[in-house]
Amino acid sequence: MQKGVIDFITLGCSKNLVDAERVMRQLEAAGWRCVHDAEEPKGEICVINTCGFIGDAKEESINMILRMAERKKKGKLRTLIVMGCLSERYRAELEAELPEVDAYYGKFDFEKILEGLGRPRDPRCHSFERKLTTPSHYAYLKISEGCNRMCSYCAIPLITGRHTSRPKGEILEEVRWLVSQGVKELNVIAQDLSSYGLDLEHRHMLPELIEEIAQIEGVEWIRLHYAYPTDFPEELLDVMARHANVCKYLDIALQHCTDHMLSLMRRHITQAEQDALIRKIRERVPGICIRTTLLVGHPGETEEDFEELKAWTKEMQFDRMGCFAYSDEEGTYANRHYKDDIPQEVKEQRVAELMALQQEISAAKMAQKVGTIERVIIDRQEGDYLIGRTQQDSPEVDCEVLIEVQRTKDKVQVGDFVNVKITKAEEFDLYGILC
Repeated sequence: MQKGVIDFITLGCSKNLVDAERVMRQLEAAGWRCVHDAEEPKGEICVINTCGFIGDAKEESINMILRMAERKKKGKLRTLIVMGCLSERYRAELEAELPEVDAYYGKFDFEKILEGLGRPRDPRCHSFERKLTTPSHYAYLKISEGCNRMCSYCAIPLITGRHTSRPKGEILEEVRWLVSQGVKELNVIAQDLSSYGLDLEHRHMLPELIEEIAQIEGVEWIRLHYAYPTDFPEELLDVMARHANVCKYLDIALQHCTDHMLSLMRRHITQAEQDALIRKIRERVPGICIRTTLLVGHPGETEEDFEELKAWTKEMQFDRMGCFAYSDEEGTYANRHYKDDIPQEVKEQRVAELMALQQEISAAKMAQKVGTIERVIIDRQEGDYLIGRTQQDSPEVDCEVLIEVQRTKDKVQVGDFVNVKITKAEEFDLYGILC
């Protein structure tokens, strides 16, 4: 084991990643060296940042804890620490079942890790500063925590609590700091972007926040993730249309389409209202890329509901789409009031059918890109290709553009913006050459 080294392992979403980055920055300011997601951890201390959202995520977190506990048992690790959503939700149970862990921290007290390790906090290190684990040209920007929506299936409010917006001034200060670190692309994240500001000034503040971020020198791309369709702040669309550095991209989870399922899911919106919002988004921000998430296998979903969902997906032609099977999470409204009445194999079959449908939609949309010239940011090099993304693609979850290195005339660095002529398209990737 390497003394003075702390291995961080982050599971789950990009919001978890931001928390881990904040802790690592404070630890390094106090004298430790932090290594993130190493293939083979070797530090004397290991911090696991867990996810507790759905069954598969919880299982992954438990398995990682057990793996590191075994490493500790063999004398290859001195201290094992667990933080994040799983320990926020199940701390008492984890402490009883996994005493091999030296300390548990939740979703909101993780900054006490420094105190627990006996190191003072460096007062010169601002709370929003982070050790960036992403490539240096992009970062995630978390603007709020928690959610008030209380959808039937979702455990997030049970873990993160009520929606709490960060002060706008603090966010803008963080953006300026990120730009000073070389960040060009900001992926704005929250459990519910649509509600930003309601708890601060009882009004929607997301449009003005994005307006002000867009005017900060050095911010090249701003991308928006996890908006909620109900009570969506439509003024945001004008901001997106007005500013070239606000990506024409919106991640808005819709979950389903039939009034029957939207009601059971407690989404507080009708199909007609949802469809009208999608049309309005496309009309007011021409060329926008809409990413959504759908949920199948929720209690009460009939074959008729699912067939209508497939037909609606064909009609809507979403640019990007993910699909998940319902997971019966204890404490949620669905867990308490509905019976998990759809067999797992049926849920998985519905996921497969929807994703196959989306693959066809994506293939057709990608084919339309052939011959166009796209502005691309370069993320990395793999073998004979530079790998980049257009403004319509978020890191790690969306499509990529592959550019043959041997066909590039000029030296291109990771983090550069380049113009690329698209020469070939696959279902989820594009190929091109530098213009």
